[in-house]
Amino acid sequence: MQFNVLTLFPEMFEICKTSILGKAQEKNLINLNLVNIRDFSENKHKKVDDTPYGGGAGMVMMPDVVYRAYKSVKTEKSKVIYMSPQGKQLTQAKVQELAKEENLILLCGHYEGIDQRVLDKIVDEEISIGDYVLTGGELPAMVLIDCVSRYVEGVLADDSIKEESFSQVLLEYPQYTRPEEFEGIKVPQILLSGHHENIEKWRKEKALEITYTKRPDLLKNYKMSEHEKEILEKIKNEVPQS
Repeated sequence: MQFNVLTLFPEMFEICKTSILGKAQEKNLINLNLVNIRDFSENKHKKVDDTPYGGGAGMVMMPDVVYRAYKSVKTEKSKVIYMSPQGKQLTQAKVQELAKEENLILLCGHYEGIDQRVLDKIVDEEISIGDYVLTGGELPAMVLIDCVSRYVEGVLADDSIKEESFSQVLLEYPQYTRPEEFEGIKVPQILLSGHHENIEKWRKEKALEITYTKRPDLLKNYKMSEHEKEILEKIKNEVPQS
């Protein structure tokens, strides 16, 4: 998977050299190419923005500079994503869809945004990580890179992602590790039983319970078996929603 990031602040992406992302790059499973948009300014002062036509506060990134940066990495297989609060919200389904791409170009805006003409010309899709505004697109781009990379083959073991929250609609069941007792609280006995069928049943019930209490809206998209419906009714009678 090739990530080409068009940004004015490539130094912000140093964090992507650590942990799982760093190991994935060392193994050549993903490649992160940081493109400094400022390098494509033909102004002697490397100016990349100007005041908006029609007046208003702030500065707008100029279309020609952004376009030249884009052209430097564009291929026939590239998909261009503009990180924008106006875009469709990033979901696990979208993450898994993007993981099938070979080449993503992530465009990071800054200041008051980017001239609309170049956005109309080059952008395939706008994506938001939430209904709020940040100072630039760099942090959203990092979120997208992290999410998508986890679904690139070889980055994580299949078992690490197949039961995650949102992957199967339900939120993930709680996890426990050593010590067996912490501050007087013991690990649920079922997890120590070695009975895999009962453990799976317990995990499914806990996933339903957590989803019901924290994100009940997700259940409308979940097709439950008759047994799961019975479990949910029991949960509704015993556990209050958040």
